[in-house]
Amino acid sequence: MKTYATKDIRNIVLLGHASSGKTTLVESMLFEANAINRRGTVEEGNTVSDHYQVEKERGNSVFSSLMHVAWKDSKINILDTPGYDDFVGEVVSALKVADTGVMVLNATQGVEVGSELIWEYTEKFQTPMIFAVNQLDHDKANFENTVEQAQQRFGDKVTVVQYPLEVGDGFNCIIDVLKMLMYKFPADGGKPEKHPIPAAEEERANELHNQLVENIAEFDETLMEAYFEKGSLDEEEMVKGLKLSMLNHQIFPLFCVSAAKNMGSGRIMGFLHDIAPAPADRPTVLADSEEPLVCDAHGSPVLFVFKTLSEPRLGEISYFKVYAGSIKGGSELYNARTSNSERFSQLYLLNGKQRDKIDTLNAGDIGVVVKLKETRTNDTLAPKSVSSRIEPIGFPSPRIRTAVKPPDKKDLEKTAVGLQQLQKEDPTIRIEQSKELKQTIIHGQGELHLAMIKYRLEKLYKVEIEFDRPRIAYRETITKATSTSYRHKKQSGGSGQFAEVHMKVEPYREGMAPPEGLTVRNEQDYDLEWGGTLKFLWCIVGGTIDAKYQNAIVKGIMRVLENGPMTGSPARDIRVSVYDGKMHAVDSNDMAFMLASSQCVKTAIKQAKPVILEPIFDVEVLCPDDVMGDIMSDLQTRNAMIMGMDSDGHYQKIMARVPLRELYKYSSTLRSLSQGRAKHNRRFAAYAAVNREVQDQLVKEYNEEAVEA
Repeated sequence: MKTYATKDIRNIVLLGHASSGKTTLVESMLFEANAINRRGTVEEGNTVSDHYQVEKERGNSVFSSLMHVAWKDSKINILDTPGYDDFVGEVVSALKVADTGVMVLNATQGVEVGSELIWEYTEKFQTPMIFAVNQLDHDKANFENTVEQAQQRFGDKVTVVQYPLEVGDGFNCIIDVLKMLMYKFPADGGKPEKHPIPAAEEERANELHNQLVENIAEFDETLMEAYFEKGSLDEEEMVKGLKLSMLNHQIFPLFCVSAAKNMGSGRIMGFLHDIAPAPADRPTVLADSEEPLVCDAHGSPVLFVFKTLSEPRLGEISYFKVYAGSIKGGSELYNARTSNSERFSQLYLLNGKQRDKIDTLNAGDIGVVVKLKETRTNDTLAPKSVSSRIEPIGFPSPRIRTAVKPPDKKDLEKTAVGLQQLQKEDPTIRIEQSKELKQTIIHGQGELHLAMIKYRLEKLYKVEIEFDRPRIAYRETITKATSTSYRHKKQSGGSGQFAEVHMKVEPYREGMAPPEGLTVRNEQDYDLEWGGTLKFLWCIVGGTIDAKYQNAIVKGIMRVLENGPMTGSPARDIRVSVYDGKMHAVDSNDMAFMLASSQCVKTAIKQAKPVILEPIFDVEVLCPDDVMGDIMSDLQTRNAMIMGMDSDGHYQKIMARVPLRELYKYSSTLRSLSQGRAKHNRRFAAYAAVNREVQDQLVKEYNEEAVEA
């Protein structure tokens, strides 16, 4: 296999909502570049990109796939990504290493919510972008509406480079206002004929050409002067300006394509070859330095692993980008995280599942290696003498959770190993062994994501699991102040146990005044591991209790707070003032005071109008106008508090606070209400008291379980 210089490499990522046609576009690109001799289809399940069985069964991408083509004198690495937001981790990792993004829009649907959400990440990475309006051969295609929506959502930076002469069944001609030519395609697609722009289209083409020239000149003083002087720009000036504008996220060129009919993909690859940035054109962010890493094949090798995946009979595959230097088969590098060495026994290029051996990869290129020992996603590998570490990928937090029903004992170990491996491969998964809830909790991005976890456990690790409703991490607290005392006395021959404590127990809030009528001798704030605070005040005057027993009294209080008296949930935000008591010169000890304080605070909490607190989440829903009413109504049935509404492009954003207990399977409901056009994210906001009915039910259930136990 040929080794390419850094300047001749182009790394692109195909982005877009599900069913926008990304995988079909890859087929056309591979076919046009003679990388394959027959185009597959999603319907037949024989595309290069969607090569996993689950993708063939589902008819859409689940994993990002790596392909490459040779086009003229360049190599184009292509990363095809899933369109469903459940698999956003695959998108984010691909964006990390891509130097250009291609946003594929479905001309029958316009800008869909999946594209909206992906765009947030392209702005985060400042990825140079082009748009490809696809499916223009469809009888419901609407090019003008799609462009208008794109410009409304992504701004006037979206600049038309091509437009169709006709859409629907008659689509076979594309007018290119950069080249000022018309491309006419044969009925079966492929290489087009070049024609002058028809007279009837000259006015529109000239107007769009002038707009393109103005947009290019706007961001460069030299080009602006040339434009004012000549009234236009020559081809060399336009290429220079386009490249610079794309690098600065100032222009997003828009192209036309019918991936299914193989029309337009060659022109896109030609544009990528001529104008899209090479890896060295984009700065590399380091985690431990403000200086960018120079993308040069002559330096020391620095690699970044952006994805890992396990495959049967092959083991773990590590996808990497060479950020500096070059890497050869047999090289040994060191992992910056573990400081351990890793040997790259053999390097491969991928076209879907097809692996081709290659001897060397230069800076900017992307490849894979198998069976690295301890390396995982986000790791940097370099010689021991190199301290550079690539800024890691910031993966989104989980938005949904489920519990795993305990499998058969014989499958416990396999299940644990499988879950740990899947979490290692996919950083958007979080596995929690909750001691408090006594459940294994899987946190993921959505119902499809969870279903894929289940599928892979069954196929790769041969364990069948069932999902269960996860329990809620409730908390307890009090709502009024109370004072009480407790005497612990025990005599059983020899020395006994004696301790008496008097305490005032109150709801704690930051900045509250000292307790009235008490003199505070010592105070301590304890940040509780389950959240909240215990404020402990030592108010003993006259030595009725020796100060050496403070720690024992606090331990006794903590024992109660760890398992609150109402439902066994941890208690929080309580202030305890110990103001009186008694001790015995012989029989008092730490154990006696720990037991006395436990009983005292337990009694006090029961008398202080205790309440159960539940976790409340901030939920943000992005949806089209026509389903907003249904989504709002559903949120209200979930005891949601609507915090506000706003527009985001041509979508509506609903912000609400919702109890966690009401969010079980919410993503499925939202998908049903919106026909898959709405998305949501959630984050913990606060704890709040449940209503009386819910509290009574929780206490009843806890007492019944205690009796059964």
